[in-house]
Amino acid sequence: MAASTPISGRGVHGLTYAVLGWAVAYGGVRLAWTVGEAPEFGRLGLDLLGFTGWWSVLLCAAAGGLAVALEWVPTWRPALAGLAWTVAGSLVAAAAILLPELVGFLLFTVGPYFDPTAFASRLGCVTGAVLLALSTARYQQRTRGDCPDCCRTVRPGARRSTSARWARWAAYAAVGGLVTRFAAQFVVGFDSVDQDASLLGLEIGLVLAGVLLPLALVHHWGEVWPGWVPLVAGRVIPRPLLLVPGFGLGAGIVAYFGMGMAQVISGSPSEFSDAFLWVAISAYLVMGLGLVVASTDYHLRTRGQCRTCGR
Repeated sequence: MAASTPISGRGVHGLTYAVLGWAVAYGGVRLAWTVGEAPEFGRLGLDLLGFTGWWSVLLCAAAGGLAVALEWVPTWRPALAGLAWTVAGSLVAAAAILLPELVGFLLFTVGPYFDPTAFASRLGCVTGAVLLALSTARYQQRTRGDCPDCCRTVRPGARRSTSARWARWAAYAAVGGLVTRFAAQFVVGFDSVDQDASLLGLEIGLVLAGVLLPLALVHHWGEVWPGWVPLVAGRVIPRPLLLVPGFGLGAGIVAYFGMGMAQVISGSPSEFSDAFLWVAISAYLVMGLGLVVASTDYHLRTRGQCRTCGR
């Protein structure tokens, strides 16, 4: 039996320290607000969704504990990685309101419900989610597979030049989700649409991201600039140009509308009918999940070849 790799002498990675520092700092703020008096957070009256009070403190503690476990467990443990991804996802879901707020900043408007303290809290919450996600990804790269450099699990020579069938279906589902969302709005009419600039900007951005982005993730013109694009035609498209909005927007949509679906299920009052909310929010969830799945395939398909194992 091969001996496990010794870990007693190696240093702790900076990501682990970053997660621990965030857990202490942000968790300390959540603890102070829980046992003391929290701010009023403007007209909306809250900063996080679902995970408030002691639940928010527990999330911070869990993130710090998982960061330590991810650093010191020397072998691949799917349950550990799954738990870490779950906590990171919960942190994103708690700060879901950050999505329309960031869109508002892009449109140079903050909206009537914007509160600086609540915004800073949501941004801090998402920061912890990103740090924990990076730590989890590093753990997977370090412990999966049999190559010490890339830890990939695919067979040598199995690299694909085209997108997988499941990725294409996910991309088309994302487009279908957007079409379904606006079809539902067409049925109930557009008079009831909130004219707030940030929400309108979000809708316009979703049109672009819900059609061009998922299709670019699964077609060749998402890897090389088409000939009709001036100055850069024929050049390789930088991977982050599609991966950042693909994963970021996809995760943001799932978090935002996932929490919205939870409110619908709980019977929260709304100016819209339950039928419209079920259709519209489900369509957005399909769109967000489709973006995440298509982005995953794009990442696996376009990453550089490992010089050690050739995969």
